[in-house]
Amino acid sequence: MASRATSATATSASEPSAPEPVADYLAAHADAAPNKLAVIDDRPGQPQRQQTFAEFNACVNQLANGLINSGINPGQKVMWLGQNSIEVWAFVHAARKAGTVSVPLNYRLSDTESIYVINNSDSVLVFADAEFAQLLERIRPETPDVANVVIFGGDPLADQTSIDSFLGSGDEPTRGQAGAATMIYTSGTTGNPKGAVRDRTGSVDQLRALVGAFKYTPDDVYITCGPLYHSGPGGFAAIAHTLGHTVVLQHKFEAEDWLRLIDTYGCTSTFSAPTPIRMVVNLAAEIKAKYSTKSMRVMVANAAPWPFALKEAYVKDFPPQSLWEVYGSTEMGVNTLLAPEDQLRKPGSCGKPAPLVDIALFDPDGNEVTEPGAQGELFVRATSVFDTYYKAEEKYAADHKDGGWHTVGDIAYRDDEGFLFICDRKTDMIISGGMNIYPAEIEAALELHEAIFEAAVIGVPSEQWGEAVLAVVVVADGASVDAAGVEAHAREHLASYKLPRRVEFVDEIPKTGSNKILKRDLRKRFS
Repeated sequence: MASRATSATATSASEPSAPEPVADYLAAHADAAPNKLAVIDDRPGQPQRQQTFAEFNACVNQLANGLINSGINPGQKVMWLGQNSIEVWAFVHAARKAGTVSVPLNYRLSDTESIYVINNSDSVLVFADAEFAQLLERIRPETPDVANVVIFGGDPLADQTSIDSFLGSGDEPTRGQAGAATMIYTSGTTGNPKGAVRDRTGSVDQLRALVGAFKYTPDDVYITCGPLYHSGPGGFAAIAHTLGHTVVLQHKFEAEDWLRLIDTYGCTSTFSAPTPIRMVVNLAAEIKAKYSTKSMRVMVANAAPWPFALKEAYVKDFPPQSLWEVYGSTEMGVNTLLAPEDQLRKPGSCGKPAPLVDIALFDPDGNEVTEPGAQGELFVRATSVFDTYYKAEEKYAADHKDGGWHTVGDIAYRDDEGFLFICDRKTDMIISGGMNIYPAEIEAALELHEAIFEAAVIGVPSEQWGEAVLAVVVVADGASVDAAGVEAHAREHLASYKLPRRVEFVDEIPKTGSNKILKRDLRKRFS
């Protein structure tokens, strides 16, 4: 069994856990604790890989200087594609050091979806795992702005560059961060994904306050519980490295292996959607008994609401005081906190406003809602809120309110103690397995089928995924298609997690007088 990740320097847990702002926190950690483990990539059946902060910082510098030597200017977009690994995480850091904009590409997207995101983002370089080399070669003619595809973990194809020939020196880059820090694509109600742009990393004071609430210590060890392209696992991994924590990168989530990694490295913190944890707690008792979870101190629950039954199951298998829940989004960061002591006494709540975050509820007329139990659209004001949608500033403006308030369209209410409850999604967004899914995108894809006259998509309750995608279909006159045909057509155009899990056929889809689909009627009928 590999040794647990430990600090190379003696540091008291009572010392402040949020560092003072520095020009490059990774370089600072490499100087202060060069022999402390920075990253661990431990996959079943493969040799364990790990790097200290000194080694990892040098690796990041080589990638950053490779970007600079390639002639990529500050503020230009560089995309990365791959499952969790030391290389993709180093590239995220490298993009920051080179002053470029890091853009993750969801490896589960279809060719069509990948082409859209690459072209819409104006990415000039794609850094990718060799397992996706064929995908990038296949779509290369349709992504003309990509000047270079850099491949790691295997041989590049004819028109691609190997990582070895791309790397620059291990010296600190001569230019610092410039332009946007990140751009993460999140699907939109129009059917096309939108790039949520952040021009800055947010307030150090807000980060320090969040760190203080979770009571992180210098010796914490973070483990991923989901793909780094998702804003939650990636965002909390970034917080971990800001604080000098060791990060354990599980290549791809597998429930028992995740427990093995926690036990092996004494992992103390993570971020998770409900679906992976449901897989963990549903493991056979004899499997769970093989591994210790006593080290877990901070489990941040988010990406979708955790059902009360899942929370009850979690606290039976993990330390009860480790369970936190947050409400947040790619666009707005962490907005609320529900502390461990409130998890079981406040079922359905996402907590109270996080430190240095203002939350207000507004009715449709723009009046603030303050009465307990009264519903309103939830707006947030904080430095963690993103700056705009790339090439979709009108959507950003539509969700923005004077005074610095922003919304993603969720409807909420407060109880008499000030705890917030999310009760509906104004935008009809579906959250399945922690992934945001927007019906309009699926509807547009389904209606490309010549036999489908009209389609409406809703989310229905799912014990396994939280919500599942249900497609309601009207077949064109004289045409014929069955559920299998609808699903096969969808598979050609959509990522696997967006596929309808159920198809219902109707003669007519209910609508309002203004011809808008009455999805609440569909939910009543099919849920």
